[in-house]
Formats: sequence, structure tokens, C-alpha cells
Amino acid sequence: MNLSESRYNKYSLVCEMFESLDVMLRFDFSRTESMSRVIFESGRLFLTGEGSSRIFPAKNFIRQLRLDTSGLNLNVTTEGCYQALEYDLSDWSVVVASNSGQTGEAVRLYKYLFETGHDRNFVVTANPEAKLFEFAMSTLVLSCGAERAVAATKSVVEQALVYLSILHNLKKLSIENNSNNATSTNKCNDKCCNKEQHNGAEKLSLKDVSELGRRTLSAEYDLDLVKRLAGAETIYFAGRNDGTAEELSLKASEITRKRSVFLEGTYLLHGVEEVITSNDVVVLVDPFKVECDKIDELFVKKHNIPVIAISNFATPFVTIEIPKADGYDQFLQLFAGWNLLVQIAIQTGINLDKPVRARKIGNKFEE
Repeated sequence: MNLSESRYNKYSLVCEMFESLDVMLRFDFSRTESMSRVIFESGRLFLTGEGSSRIFPAKNFIRQLRLDTSGLNLNVTTEGCYQALEYDLSDWSVVVASNSGQTGEAVRLYKYLFETGHDRNFVVTANPEAKLFEFAMSTLVLSCGAERAVAATKSVVEQALVYLSILHNLKKLSIENNSNNATSTNKCNDKCCNKEQHNGAEKLSLKDVSELGRRTLSAEYDLDLVKRLAGAETIYFAGRNDGTAEELSLKASEITRKRSVFLEGTYLLHGVEEVITSNDVVVLVDPFKVECDKIDELFVKKHNIPVIAISNFATPFVTIEIPKADGYDQFLQLFAGWNLLVQIAIQTGINLDKPVRARKIGNKFEE
């Protein structure tokens, strides 16, 4: 099935997945310049939030920072809001992402920060009337608008772009403050709408990435593959700790109503094989090449456990092939996973927009 066909427009979830591509097209990297300046001066960044508002946006930011070679000196970490309450964040810039702006854990954290005089806390939300506004130094309202479906998609994409724009602007500030840095000859326009040289490598524009995303979301997957996943007892998503496989595991619960488990890194090879059976499916997101043959031998050949890969390179497994997009590979992995999950749900007759138990605001603040 091709999700871009008009017959799937009846689902708000599908529409919003495609709307995330339009979010990419109009995203302006300059929106976070003032926020980035405060973060740069503090040198410490704590990214927080709950569920989809933290998993992919925050962890993708951290991965991109770790891969960066521009010389940016920034201490960054992420935890949930209640765990953040246990730390001394007085010397940190804090950014919370909350689609609704009403998330209970986030409101309680920010209320505490406000009451203790913390003045470097920022809110990223899609709600222009968010409760969090009462306690923040500054706020950024997403352009994507409210999501109609319970499973957040377009807001996750825009939150991740906001975080990448912070990284982009921090790198610019670092270059400006270090004229001897070799990367100071790199030029970036504010909207990143042209192909530019970053650390010596050409980066795709958001327009390019959006078009690749459209192709990825519209791809038709083999019906036997979809049926195999639809019949699985548990879907295991294995991948890097960059938020992608973890976010897909959460979305699998919301969209397919199946048990799903996130396995970080090579956790798959460190004991859990004891309980994974041929009634389950393993989905490898951007697998580590060096371990592919071992996973194929231990899971597929020895125990007949289906393994599927989402990858931009050939693997020994049934592979959902996606384009390569340096700097934005994780977005395309996410789009491919969304596509797969929706096809599974439609195959099993699930109403994508009407979950049985899940709520739009997972844990709404109550006075």
C-alpha cells in the first residue's frame, strides 16, 4: 500500500506524517539564535521532556553533537523531568519540549526552577497557551500546529529540527569566537536552505531531505513482510542510542497496539536472545555492519527468528532500503519506520486515530 494515496487521507495520523515534510520545507534555523546565545554562554545544556518530545529530538541532538568536528565545546545531557528535579541545574541552560505544554512532569520541574530563580530555561511547544509559559524565561511555539492523532509525528520532527538549529547556531557562535578555528571558513545561511559546506562535507538542504522523506513515507513494502510483522507477538527495535529505534518502539505500541521493546546498541547479542522466539520479529535500525553476519547466524539461521533491517546499505536480512542523507539519516529512518507501522496497523484493521487506552496528553498537569 502507498500511504500517499488519497484513500489513506481519512486518517489524521497519516496526514500528519506527511505534514511533517512541509514542516521541514518551511523551517527557519534562525528562530533559535537568541536561545542559542544563552546556551553558548552557559556551556551546559540539559534537554528534558517526556516520551516522544524527548526521545528522538534530544538524543538525536546529542548524537549529532558527538559527531561534530567543528570544535564546539558544549556539555549536554538528557533525562526525564522528574530525574532532572533530583539534580542541581543552577549552572545549566534547560530546554523542555512538550507538544501540549501541559505535561505534568515538565510543569512541576519548571515551576521548581522558576521558584528557585533559575533564569536560563526555555520551552518548545505546539500550544500557544501552554501552562509552561508561566515559568519559562523564553518560549518557542512550533509552526506545525496541534496534532489530531494521539501518536505524535509532525511535532517530533519540528522539535528535532529546533534542536538541530540550536546546534547549528552554537557552531556559528563557536566559529565567531575562535577566529583561529579551521572551520571558520565554513559558511552557513540561517535557513540552511542551500547546499553548504559543513566540516568539509556537503550537506543536503531541508528541501532535499523533505523530498527524500516523501519518497520514504510513500514506499510500498512487501505484503508478506507486513503480514509477518502484523502477526508478531513482540517487535524488538534494535539500534543506536540516538532516539530513532527507541521512538519507533514507542510508536509501535501506539500505532500497532503490539508489544514492542527497544534494545540499545548490541544489547540484542547480550542475553535477550534467551526469550526472543520465532513468533517475534527483530527490526534493526541502521545496524552495525560488523555484527550483521553474527545476528544472521544466531537469530535467522539458528533459531528461525525473523530479522528486518532499515538501512541505507545492503544487509543479509530482509531490508527496507532508504536513501542516504548526511546529517538527516535518522529522520529518514524514522519515516521508514512510521510507514511500516502504519501498514501493519492497516493490515490488522486498526483505527489509527482511535486508541483504546492511550491519551493525547500522556500525563496532564493537575493543580
